[in-house]
Amino acid sequence: MNLNLESNPYVSRGVSNFGSRGAVATSQPLAAQAGLDILKAGGNAVDAAIATAACLTVVEPTSNGIGGDAFALVWADGKLHGLNASGRAPAGLSRSSLEAQGHTTMPQRGWLAVTVPGVPSAWRDLHSKFGRLPFERLLESAIFYAEQGFIVSSTVAKFWGYAARNYAALTGAEFKPWFQTFTKDGVAPKAGQRFVFADHAKTLKAIAASRAEDFYSGYLGRAIEDFAAQTGGVITLEDLKAHTNTWVNPISTNYRGYDVWEIPPNGQGIATLTALNILEGFDFSGVARESLDSYHWQLEAMKLGFADTKNFVADMDFSDVPIAGLLSKEYAAQRRAEITDTALLPKAGQPPRNGTVYLCTADADGMMVSYIQSNYAGFGSGIVVPNTGIALQNRGANFTLEPNHANTLEPKKRPYHTIIPGFLSKDNAAVGPFGVMGGFMQPQGHLQMMVNTIDYQMHPQAALDAPRWQWLEERNVELETHTPVHLAEGLRSKGHGISLQLESGSFGRGQIIWRLGDALVAGSDSRCDGQALVY
Repeated sequence: MNLNLESNPYVSRGVSNFGSRGAVATSQPLAAQAGLDILKAGGNAVDAAIATAACLTVVEPTSNGIGGDAFALVWADGKLHGLNASGRAPAGLSRSSLEAQGHTTMPQRGWLAVTVPGVPSAWRDLHSKFGRLPFERLLESAIFYAEQGFIVSSTVAKFWGYAARNYAALTGAEFKPWFQTFTKDGVAPKAGQRFVFADHAKTLKAIAASRAEDFYSGYLGRAIEDFAAQTGGVITLEDLKAHTNTWVNPISTNYRGYDVWEIPPNGQGIATLTALNILEGFDFSGVARESLDSYHWQLEAMKLGFADTKNFVADMDFSDVPIAGLLSKEYAAQRRAEITDTALLPKAGQPPRNGTVYLCTADADGMMVSYIQSNYAGFGSGIVVPNTGIALQNRGANFTLEPNHANTLEPKKRPYHTIIPGFLSKDNAAVGPFGVMGGFMQPQGHLQMMVNTIDYQMHPQAALDAPRWQWLEERNVELETHTPVHLAEGLRSKGHGISLQLESGSFGRGQIIWRLGDALVAGSDSRCDGQALVY
């Protein structure tokens, strides 16, 4: 890869960071440092990823937690491995049971949105397959910050405050422990204040000592079951015991000579790949990044990719997802023909049938990790299991109650999942991990990082800091406020419904590590508190 590694007009914080022995990039500095410490102590990239991920559950609880899900892509020994650590709906949760309670759509908060957490098992399974240092060693920094306290950083404080205000309307008994755990008299901590998670520390110690067994079959699992039984939930210890992760074969497409990799469904990463296939038919040579054609082509390709993804993606144990058809170059050509100079209303085609944190790590031996974990919407369901610090995700909110839809709610089914790790390779060699967290922004962020990197040869920090767009629905698009005015006006003239979004966090927060010869080149998004650390 021949990136422009010099100063770049899109860089707002400076150039990417360079190292050779190891790199860690994530959205919170203390977590990045925890991962780098593990690398310096002799751990590998997977060890560093686990340590970083565990620390993030403490120092950035606004986006992830022990009660969430995770996915990972691991480059090891010249091969890419994929881990799906997303949980399933409880056996007692079904579309008919929700309809009987009067629901016509999936609840966003409370027990009915809770699916089995996959995070603790993700750490365990990654370590079992690839880890080098003792598992308990990897959780030490997270336990230290939970037990001794940590200073709340600026972006985390902002979203913590948003959550406290939004959750104020949650008055049921099941929500009281959230306020007891994450606020003081209903008030979230401010930036610069110290916060202690004593219960969280005890839970992390139990996970470390038992290699997560206490969470799925021991006293922590029983605590989840008991609290659910007391406050209207249906999740049981049997649901937790039944949880298993899946090692999967990553899916990919070749975009202008580079292989872009994602986790297969139930994740939405295939939206990026289908959009890149469509986009590949447009000639970007001589087309400036900040040009009307560049933005319009990307938006239209992404809209079509999303239309198919939302129609077809689901748990492949329950649905026949047409992966080969969706990734077909011929199908991409059919979809590309739908793009004109006017913004389209996206509809699903007919392919032929055959609240989130992101981190990436790399070590001196060539191992690289792309890892993402989330409680979904901020803190998740709003439910915290008393005396454990476990905030449970609301990932079930992504099911639909629409009959006969591929993603309709069923017992023991995994929902459509927004969190996706990405990876880039070329000629069977690793280039590196990348990711952009943020709900349905994630495939769009992946697409923009690939266009910035491959078409415009931008180095990681420049690619991350450049202005972003976000398609919402129909013809509605949000632009960041530092997007050039002529682009906003031009897109509006093509029929796009354009609005400017003041909240930069809605455009995702990403990290990238590329291996370029002997160098590791890393960047961390200026939209978050994070760091890209190298040595």
